Amino acid sequence: MTELIRCWTTSDPGYNAYHDEEWGRPVRDESGLYERLCLEGFQSGLSWLTILRKREAFRRGFAGFDPERVARFRERDVERLLGDAGIVRHRGKIEAAIANARATLALRRTGMPLHELMWEYRDHPDGKELSRRLKAEGFRFVGPTTVYSSMEACGIVNGHIADCWVREAVEAQRCALL
Repeated sequence: MTELIRCWTTSDPGYNAYHDEEWGRPVRDESGLYERLCLEGFQSGLSWLTILRKREAFRRGFAGFDPERVARFRERDVERLLGDAGIVRHRGKIEAAIANARATLALRRTGMPLHELMWEYRDHPDGKELSRRLKAEGFRFVGPTTVYSSMEACGIVNGHIADCWVREAVEAQRCALL
């Protein structure tokens, strides 16, 4: 039996499933992009596996990453989240996720929803320009590395290595959307 070539080596079945079934697959909905942008922000300084293992707790804590609901979070919600051992308890990152929900809604009101804005940058080789744009729109914890990781995770760019067994399928999915 031939071993599958993946972009990273791991013995964790959940991490392998994430790579094979989700990472790099195109995400075109506002909530999905908002969630991944927030999770990449929480990942900063940590391993992605840590975030992956806590993702369901994040979803519960952040109302399924529904931007409309999270935008209404107040200080009591920040305190609730700071007490939730199931997530990464970092005040700055929690407050950024709330600010990003508000920025997502503000973008929507301008007629340029988050998913359209992010996909406009599909031909950019890094996250610098999109990072600048998101910051200008009021997003926080969206440095170039975080933004580029989000772009890869959401299929805006195809980050799969040349020999990866899912690269061609991901590219076909991306092309079908363009």
